[in-house]
Parts: sequence; structure tokens; C-alpha cells
Amino acid sequence: MGGLVDSRIFWFPSRMKHLIAALITITLAGPAATACGPDSLGTSRILTVAPKAGAHFGTKSYGGTLPLQPREVVLTFDDGPLPGPTDRVLEALAKECVKATFFLIGRNAAANPAHVKRIAREGHTLANHSMTHPWTMRTISHDAAWKNILEGESAITTAAGSAIAPFFRFPGFADTPALLDALDRRGIATFGTDLWASDWNVMSPETQLKLVMDRLRKANGGIVLFHDTKTQTATMLPAFLAGLKREGFRVVHLRAP
Repeated sequence: MGGLVDSRIFWFPSRMKHLIAALITITLAGPAATACGPDSLGTSRILTVAPKAGAHFGTKSYGGTLPLQPREVVLTFDDGPLPGPTDRVLEALAKECVKATFFLIGRNAAANPAHVKRIAREGHTLANHSMTHPWTMRTISHDAAWKNILEGESAITTAAGSAIAPFFRFPGFADTPALLDALDRRGIATFGTDLWASDWNVMSPETQLKLVMDRLRKANGGIVLFHDTKTQTATMLPAFLAGLKREGFRVVHLRAP
């Protein structure tokens, strides 16, 4: 039994101040959509994003973001997979029947194909975060950066044994106009974020939880960036998911067509 489907066109202002479009299908997660218990946070709905030219999402970098309602949250994780922290992140998500998008580094995917398959098997979305995470793509040639993007896509696809979502996030959000144009031409949506947990900085799980919840309350929802390679994030995540439920936030899952 599936959810209800509502298909429509959403328009977003781009960084170049012209209107762009991405076709997004909304699927509402019905009671039979998962085997979750009534006390789990769950996933409230699915956004199926079919990227078109200029599909760039996340207010930290771009002029628009996903068509989220107030108090809706999209969970994203960068840089994995990494045995240990990634396993704990997946366990926390599974316990609450929550789905997320994982922007993987190609070399990490190649080194840990079982984890890539597990992420996909458990219903999460696989996406590309480059092959080697150059710091940054603005400091290397266009050709080298584009090659790194394509190699990342190939490595993650090989590790998964199936196609991945046509979604890309730049390492350090360091895009260039030429790379954005190349991604647009290839039919790949570019994701920034609306807020982040700053978990690249060392802090206690308790400090990180307070920081991200404060930011989420202020933003009233949005795309959230974590790193599933960070032990502090893996430790913090169960309390974060509990906080989302307690404060009435709802999780939205991204999916490719």
C-alpha cells in the first residue's frame, strides 16, 4: 500500500536571479508505508526530485531550497561511509524509521562497498560527494574537478551495484559557475544546505545537540548537514531524533525518479 502522490512544478530563484524549475513529486508516507511502531519518529513524506537546469538547493549557497513546509527537515550525511560511525548512524536512523540522504566520497565507497549496499538496502538515498573530496574544487582546474566528480559517481555506483541519485554536493560547498553548468547539463541536482551541525569541529555530543537544535528552531526546518564519519555525531543522533519528535519536526526523504 503506497502513499498519496501529488505531482507539481515548483519554481525557485537561482543565484543568477532568474527563475529555475525542478519537478518534484510529493509522496505522503501512509501508515502501511513502513513497519514502524507508533512511537517512532518515522518519515512523514518523500520528495522525488527530477533535476532540471539550475536545480540548486540550499540557502547557505543558493537563492532557493526545497519546497519544505514549516518544521520539515531533510537529513543529509557527508563523507562516508566509515565503518563504526556510519554503522551507528544507520542504527539510530533504523530505530526511528527515518530515511536520509548520504553524500558519499567515492574512495570511501570503494573501500567499504558492504556499507554502501547497506545504506541503499535500508532505504536511504545514495548521492555523490566527489571521488577524493578535493579542498577545494575552486583551487584545481575545471577538468580535474569534473573528472573527480565523475569518478566519484562511478565509484559509488560500482560499490552500490546500482544507479545512485543524480544529486551532488560540493566539498566545502566550493562550486564554480562552470562546474554548476556541467552538472546542469548532465542532469544532476546540486545540493548545498540550509543549516549545518558544524560537526567538523570537535565538541561534545551534548554541545553539538544544543547547537543544531538551536539552529533548527531558528530556521524552523530545512536541509540539515551532518557527517556520518564523526563519532560525536553518531553519539548525538539518537537524542537529536528524539528532539525532532518531541518538538514536532517532521522528516522528509529525498528520492530520485
